[in-house]
Amino acid sequence: MRKLSKLELIKSPTPDAQIGVMRDRVKAEALDRPGVYRMLAAGGEVVYVGKSKSVRTRLLSYFRASFPADKGARILREAESIEWEYTPSEFSALLSELRLIKSHRPRFNVAMKRDDRNYCFIKITKGAAPKLVVVRGPGHDESSVYYGPFQGAVRVNEALRELNDVLGLRDCSLAQEMHFADQEDLFQSFTRTPGCIRYEVKKCIGPCVGGCTVGQYDERMGMGRDFLDGVDDGPIEYLRAEMERASADLLYERAAAMRDKVHRLEQLRQQFDRLHFAVESLSFVYNVAGYEGDDRVYLIRRGRVRAEVAAPRTPGQAAALLDLIDSVYTPAERETSRIPTHEIDELLLLSSWFKRFPNELTHTSSGRQLSLPVAS
Repeated sequence: MRKLSKLELIKSPTPDAQIGVMRDRVKAEALDRPGVYRMLAAGGEVVYVGKSKSVRTRLLSYFRASFPADKGARILREAESIEWEYTPSEFSALLSELRLIKSHRPRFNVAMKRDDRNYCFIKITKGAAPKLVVVRGPGHDESSVYYGPFQGAVRVNEALRELNDVLGLRDCSLAQEMHFADQEDLFQSFTRTPGCIRYEVKKCIGPCVGGCTVGQYDERMGMGRDFLDGVDDGPIEYLRAEMERASADLLYERAAAMRDKVHRLEQLRQQFDRLHFAVESLSFVYNVAGYEGDDRVYLIRRGRVRAEVAAPRTPGQAAALLDLIDSVYTPAERETSRIPTHEIDELLLLSSWFKRFPNELTHTSSGRQLSLPVAS
C-alpha cells in the first residue's frame, strides 16, 4: 500500500461534488485537439501538468480511474480545478509541457518527466577544489557544469576514477576542508600530516593537505575539462605511455592494468563521440503540420529549439524566416559534450521524439537550400 505524504494526511481530499463540477466542465468545454493542462489545488498551486494530442479524451480518463490508488484518482483528490490550453500540434504540446513543469515543478510530476533512468551525467562541483562526480541528473542545480548524457553509470564511474587518478584530482567528500599550499595563514591552525591514502600513493595532488596550490589544482581540473570537452587526449596518452614503459620493463601485470585503464577512458571517449554526433545531428529546420492549418517551423540547433515561428504565408514572411535561419545557424558554436543545465531536458526530449517518430525526420531540412513551407 502506498504511504501517504504528510501533505496528503493534512489536506482533506477534494469532495465528490467538486470533482463532478470539474468533470461537467471538461465534458462541456474541452475539445479533442492537442494541448496541455494543469491540475490546480486550492490557492492556485499547480499539482500536475500533462499534455495530450486529444485533450478532452485525456482529461475525461482521469474521472474513470477505477481505484483510489490510481495516479489519476490521487491527482483529482488534490485538485480543485483544471485549466487547459490548446497547441498547434502534439510536438508543440510536448515542449509546452516540459516548460510548464520546469516553471511550476508540480509535486505529482516525477523528475520533470525526464526519462533519465538509462542516463547519467558527469558533474563538476562548485567551490574550492572542484571534483568530478557521476550523477543521474542535474535536479534543480542551475549553476554547476554538466557533461552528458552518457549511458551506463557504472562504466562511467570506472572511467572517471581513472581520469581522477591520472590527473590527481580529489574524490573525497564535498565536506572535506581544503588546505592549499599557498594559503599560508591556514597553517597556523593546520598541521600538515599524512591523512589521505590517494595523496600518499600519488593519485591525488592533495588540496586538502597542502600538497598543491590553488593554481596547480585549477590547472589539473582544466586538463580534465579539456578531456571531457574532447579537445585533449592527454590522460589516455599518459596511460598508454605508462603501459608501453611497463611492457618494456617486463612488468606485464602493470602493463595489463594500464591497458585496462586505457580501455575504460577510450570507452568514455567513444561515448563523447557518439554524443557529439547525436547533438550535432539534432540541428535542422523542422516543419510541423498544425491543427486546422496552424503549421509551425522550429529552428533546432544542437538539441535545443532556438526559435519557433508560424509557417510563412507570404514571400516577405519567407524571406524573414531565411534571415532568422541565418541568425540561428551561422554563428559558430564550440563542439563539446558540456551541456548547459537548462538544455538537458530539451535535448533528451528531442532525442526521444525523433527516436519514437523517425519518419518526422522527413519533415526536416538544413541550410538555405531548404524548401520553405508557405501556408495556404
